[in-house]
Amino acid sequence: MKRSGNADLPLHYGYVPTWLAERMAKLGLAIVENIVADYGTNEVLTRLSDPFWFQSMGAVMGMDWHSSGITTSVMGALKRSVNPHSKELGIYICGGKGKHSTNTPAELLKVCNTTGLDGNHLVKCSKLSAKVDNTAVQDGFQLYTHNFIVSNTGQWCVIQQGMSDVTRTARRYHWHSESLKSFVDDPHTSIYGPNTGYILNMADKQAEPSRNGVMQIAKENPDLMLKEIKHLIMPSHHDVRAENVDLKRLGTVLWLAQEKQPQDFEELLLLQGLGPRTLQSLALVSEVIHGSPSRFKDPARFSFAHGGKDGHPFPVPTKVYDETIGVLQTAVYKSKLGNSEKSEAIKRLHTVAVRAEQDFIPNANFDKVIEEERKNSWRYGGRTVFGKERPPQQQQLKLF
Repeated sequence: MKRSGNADLPLHYGYVPTWLAERMAKLGLAIVENIVADYGTNEVLTRLSDPFWFQSMGAVMGMDWHSSGITTSVMGALKRSVNPHSKELGIYICGGKGKHSTNTPAELLKVCNTTGLDGNHLVKCSKLSAKVDNTAVQDGFQLYTHNFIVSNTGQWCVIQQGMSDVTRTARRYHWHSESLKSFVDDPHTSIYGPNTGYILNMADKQAEPSRNGVMQIAKENPDLMLKEIKHLIMPSHHDVRAENVDLKRLGTVLWLAQEKQPQDFEELLLLQGLGPRTLQSLALVSEVIHGSPSRFKDPARFSFAHGGKDGHPFPVPTKVYDETIGVLQTAVYKSKLGNSEKSEAIKRLHTVAVRAEQDFIPNANFDKVIEEERKNSWRYGGRTVFGKERPPQQQQLKLF
C-alpha cells in the first residue's frame, strides 16, 4: 500500500464552538451524501485519503484554514453525522482523539458484526498503520489521534495525526487500502507536515536489508520521499494571504457570484432565488464534491466559502452557511425521490466556474475582497469564537 499523503500544520489550541460544530456536522454529512450519490461509497475514502482535499474540506466547513485542529474537528463532525446513516451510506468511522483512538478495535469489531467484514483483519490494519507512523517512521511526531474509516465493501482509509514538541507543529498521515501490498514497504498515500530533515524510516522499501538484518539505521533522503507522496505544508501565519490562493480560480468564483449572476446561465436556472453570497459558497462546496484532485492545491481558497472561526479570512457567515446546507440537503432529499435536477444544477455550478477560468484574468484587489467580507459580515450573521459581528454603528459606539 502507498501512504496517500501527509500534511504539516501549525499547532492550534482552543475549541470549536457549538454553533459551528453543529453546522460542520450538517455540511459534512451533506457533502458525503452527495459524493456517495454521484460517485459511490469508496470515492469518499479516496477523497479522505488525499491531504489536499481533506484540508480544503476543513476550510469550506469554516475551520481555521491551516490549523492542526482541522483534523480532529472535521473527523469528529463526520463521525457524529455520518455514523447514524452508516447502513444507508455504507461508511463507518471509528476512533478519534486521545482515549477515543484506543476504542478503534472495539468499534471496528462492532461494525464487522453487522456487516460481515473481517474484523480481525481490519483491527490488524488499524494497529499496523499506527505502529508504522509512531514507531517505524521516527520523524519526531507522537500520534495522538487515529481514525479508521471503512466501507461496506471492506475498503478503508486511515487519518491520524502526531505532534512535535520541538517544532510546535502537527503532522497528519493519510492511508488508503486501495493499493495495499505491504505495511513495511512504502505504505503511505500521504503524510502532511513540515520537512524536519533526515528521519529514520523503517517502513521504506529501501530499508528491507535493515529489516532483515540487525536493525541498521536507515536514513531516507526527504527530497526522494517527497516525489512519491503528497506532502502539504501549511504556513504558520493565521491570516489568508494572496500567495496562499490561486487568484484566478478564486476570482472566477467571485465574478460568477457577484457579477455574472446565475440567471444569465441556462445551466443554473434551478438555483435561481439564491443570493450572490450563497452562490459563492455553493460554488466552492460544489468544487469540494465534484472537483478533480488538481483543484485542491490551494486549500486556503475554500475558506472563502464560510470564513473561519478565528476570523480569518473573515468571520463565519452563519446565515449563508445555513442556506448552503439547506440547498444541499434539499438536493439529496429530492434525488432520493428520483428528482436529481437540483443535484445536477449544483454539479454544473462547478463546471461553469471551471469553464469560465479559461479566459478569466484576475483583476480584483485581494485585500479589498476580504475587507468587503468583513464589513458586511454582520449582515450574514458573522460569528467567531470571540462573538457575533456587529453593524458598523454599534462597533463605533462600543469604542466610546
